[in-house]
Amino acid sequence: MLALYNNAYSTCSQKVRLCLHEKGLDWDDRQINFRLNEHLAPDYLKINPNGVVPTLVHDGSAVVDSSVIMEYLDEVFPEKSMMPRDPVGRGRMRAWMRYFEEVPTVAVRFPSFNQAFVRHFKELESNEFEGIAQARPLRKHFYQQMGQDGFSERDIRNALERFRNTAIRMDAALQDGRDWLLGDQLTIADACVAPLFDRMDDLGLTWLWEKQPHTTAWLARYRRRPAYEATFYERTRLSSIYPDLHDTTPRREMLEGKAP
Repeated sequence: MLALYNNAYSTCSQKVRLCLHEKGLDWDDRQINFRLNEHLAPDYLKINPNGVVPTLVHDGSAVVDSSVIMEYLDEVFPEKSMMPRDPVGRGRMRAWMRYFEEVPTVAVRFPSFNQAFVRHFKELESNEFEGIAQARPLRKHFYQQMGQDGFSERDIRNALERFRNTAIRMDAALQDGRDWLLGDQLTIADACVAPLFDRMDDLGLTWLWEKQPHTTAWLARYRRRPAYEATFYERTRLSSIYPDLHDTTPRREMLEGKAP
């Protein structure tokens, strides 16, 4: 019995859903509503004390952290493997995953919150907002840095630079006719980063990788796979929830330091 506690538009949830669909596994989709703070409810914190999604429960045992979950799934269900067989290949895959967790995963949060989520906190009393920040086991300082008015222009510019650097690094790896980051085999490294590009596309930031043709082709290739379509079902993108999402999309001049 596999159950995934996740959220439709959470990028970390999406990468695990990609893995589950690619492997053709049967699983129970248990949605966590952020607006109702279900990820901070006592019952959920018992299985994931970090207060984030996703969490995989397999035969009564909880596995937390999206990248850990993907490796777990491949080890327990190796029939359709998404990891290289040789140790060198697995090492390269894990190096990509560490990079994705350190760089683009963090970067995506800044424009996501500025363009979509910060609006929910603007009218709160300052002590009420501080209570919201304090209640988050892993994200307290992130919320405090954001504040009720959103992240600074410098924060956004740094995030855009980190994401562009990701696209450039991937483009170099995808040269010489490679379909995927490690060659002919789609791995969990590809699944780890694909939802981040989908999110940045949804935020109106495709110009960040417009000069990286191999990265652009990689994303288009992934989007044609049935697992991708199954993962990104209705209302999994922020633009379907926030019609005015692009009103505050950062302009390319911001990244170049020319914004007023």
